[in-house]
Amino acid sequence: MKQALIIIDMQEAFFLDDQNYLFDDEKVVDNINTLITWARHSEVPIIFIQHTDSNEDDDFAFGKSGWDLYHGLLRQPEDKVIQKTTWDAFYQTELAQYLQEQKIEQLIFAGAQTEFCLDTTIRNAYSHGYHHNMLVEDAHSTLDSQVLDAQQIIKHHESIWHNRFVNIQPSTFFINK
Repeated sequence: MKQALIIIDMQEAFFLDDQNYLFDDEKVVDNINTLITWARHSEVPIIFIQHTDSNEDDDFAFGKSGWDLYHGLLRQPEDKVIQKTTWDAFYQTELAQYLQEQKIEQLIFAGAQTEFCLDTTIRNAYSHGYHHNMLVEDAHSTLDSQVLDAQQIIKHHESIWHNRFVNIQPSTFFINK
């Protein structure tokens, strides 16, 4: 089954201001970099999804320092970068067409934010016919909300997604392959 690694919204905005730091940010970045290394070794295409906000004042607006993909990721020029303007990486982007052209059958997800762009994209991937996807545990994150802390949000979403929209695997699953 041909795979693609999809890394969603790992952008500088989550690392510039301690109020916006992702939960377990260093561990998440390390695990994503482990996935990137595995993907390169396994010749799995790597796709970075980059949120681009239309509000010029937003940290994720084109050209703002927070908009850039996080400098600590092991990104290479040959990696695909797809910009999106909503929580859904499929909506009005080239993602679906690119996956089809590459004959991708399975998506491996990592990134941010768990309850927003990751959730929306994971569910829409399933609706697009990708039914054997994986999410890498400890390679996605979010921020505390006013209702739940980040760890609770992550656990809640993983419990809903697992064996429905994705199969959740630890990052060690990819080290040993």
